[in-house]
Amino acid sequence: MSIILPTFNESGTIAALLQQLLLLRDRWALELIVVDDDSGDGTADQVRLLAHQDPEIRLIRRVGRSGLSSAIKEGLLDATGDLAVVMDCDGQHQPVAVGLALEALLTEGSDLVIGSRFHHEASILGLSESRQDQSILANRLARFSLPRYRQVTDYMSGFMALNLDRCMPWVRQVDVQGFKFLYELLALSRGQLKVAEIPLDFQSRSHGSSKLDQAVLWDFGVSILHTLLLRLVPRRAVSFALVGLSGVGLQLLASKLLMLLGLSFATALPIAVVVSAVSNYLINNSLTFRHRRLQGLPLLAGLVKFLAVASLPMLANVGLASVFYNQISNDTFLAQIAGIAVVFVWNYAATSRFVWNSP
Repeated sequence: MSIILPTFNESGTIAALLQQLLLLRDRWALELIVVDDDSGDGTADQVRLLAHQDPEIRLIRRVGRSGLSSAIKEGLLDATGDLAVVMDCDGQHQPVAVGLALEALLTEGSDLVIGSRFHHEASILGLSESRQDQSILANRLARFSLPRYRQVTDYMSGFMALNLDRCMPWVRQVDVQGFKFLYELLALSRGQLKVAEIPLDFQSRSHGSSKLDQAVLWDFGVSILHTLLLRLVPRRAVSFALVGLSGVGLQLLASKLLMLLGLSFATALPIAVVVSAVSNYLINNSLTFRHRRLQGLPLLAGLVKFLAVASLPMLANVGLASVFYNQISNDTFLAQIAGIAVVFVWNYAATSRFVWNSP
């Protein structure tokens, strides 16, 4: 049995957690896999010292790659056990839940057992009222997008036990840029996994801080839309399109304001297109491609590349909008929409490759 422990700056909790989990070797052939994202607080050093004393402990130290979903996936792919458990290392998941999850996995013949914070027997100490409300809303949206798993009460859980023989085909497919590993696994499996839940006694965080930020919330929205679109559209394209919609709004607003200042449509349009393009670049860099996020001078160099790559479609945007405005309709809104529509696919395919070096 393998336990996957993703870590990032967990020096305050990891040693005690590993010692508690080692007690399980009395019942199970145990493997503890710590997947550390090159923590700067000495987490990996602590794990390495403990691994010298206990061969059940393994360390995977990742440099140049990061992220919770990718750490979970890497740990599961490296696991040698037939069964695996994934849990957090910040003190919110209790080691006693491991045995409960494994028993449920075996006695109920399940493929996947989820540790649920919202099971009717669960207790929650580790979420503020606002975070609890956010989690409840997120679960409702997830349930709507995953109708084949409507019985699940906590799609956002970070605690799960898996029968690796059954789950591995979908584990291999999980998009590690996705919002939550569990949500992606359920979405990919399309109801083919037998899922059970156990209640969690979800504790207050004993060390570190929450990883929830605007990028995580953005990922959640993208994941929901990606699933509702039956995953037929590339996930990154969904994110790129959402950013593009914000650019459309900004272009329309900028052109309107410039025209109110006395500029003609022909003069205002190119300026508005450039403003929109710069906005799209900055938002995509922050959200869509945040795992390859550019900063400092590379950010400026990337902007130059972005504008260079996007120059032809920007000219097409301006040209088509101008033709539409002059020859078809004097409606500036319709003219700009016509110009914008023609450039989306080019911008997504070309800038993904040449600016962020991502397929």
